[in-house]
Amino acid sequence: MSNSGLVIALSLLSALAFAISTNLKHNSAATGPALHSMSPKNLGGFVLATVNHPLWLAGIAADLIGLVLQIVALHRGALAVVQLLLVSGLLFTLIIRNLHHRRIDHAELGWALLLVLTLGGFLYVAAAAPTSDVKEGVDRLPAALAALAGTVVAVGAVLLARRVRPAATGAAALGIAVGIIYASDAALLKACSDRLSRGLGTLLTSWQLPTVIVVGALGLFLCQLAYQAGPLSASQPSIVAVDPLVSVVIGVLIFDEHLRRGPWTGAALAVLVVLLTLAVVNLARLESRQDAPDSGAVAARTTGG
Repeated sequence: MSNSGLVIALSLLSALAFAISTNLKHNSAATGPALHSMSPKNLGGFVLATVNHPLWLAGIAADLIGLVLQIVALHRGALAVVQLLLVSGLLFTLIIRNLHHRRIDHAELGWALLLVLTLGGFLYVAAAAPTSDVKEGVDRLPAALAALAGTVVAVGAVLLARRVRPAATGAAALGIAVGIIYASDAALLKACSDRLSRGLGTLLTSWQLPTVIVVGALGLFLCQLAYQAGPLSASQPSIVAVDPLVSVVIGVLIFDEHLRRGPWTGAALAVLVVLLTLAVVNLARLESRQDAPDSGAVAARTTGG
């Protein structure tokens, strides 16, 4: 199997593992205790109940499998390519969830397919070329600016999620924050794999290792909040859409991955962004309406109603 074929296979298997994890953790969020406020006592109770929930633990086991596959794929391929291929996890998530709850609606499947095809279009148009390592020094300023911008947007999304109604809108806002964090964590994972190729000691003494752990833990926490805030159909499309798009930006700015050049590249990307937005909005709207009873119950628990 060629290197590109191996990267594709690893990424798709990773997406399937993450899809299984998503469904397990969303089910644990629906049956776990509500987070009524951000006080230390309530946060501690929420975290303790979450990490002891059997479904959440099973989801973490699936996450670990997906993470190992993702790390290998990231080491052998470009960040933007791997993260875009992980978008297939949305279809896996929908199929798995609907096997247990209801048949897949034709409109829902159509928008999900459009979302995946659109991001596949990004994969073709962007055509990021893999690189072996992060450049030292030259890309520190872009990396710092990207990290600052990502932090501001993520914090803004979390604050917005606490103020808006209905529940699906808040879940979608949290999903945006989670997508940004997941993209950042993927970049750190790629950097860690590069350090590991130089030796275990190089990885253990790097700043990337503790940072990836902290960022990953933050992502898990916010993801669980997003699952509890509203229906999976509201948060998951935001996560799936934002993660690869931010990864493309990170790949270009920090990993020196190159977009395909050509007179129509900008126009094609603009059209793909419009299609992506339509797919995400309509998919969230359709499924939120179908999941209204469940989302109402979750919202009532979250707000203490």
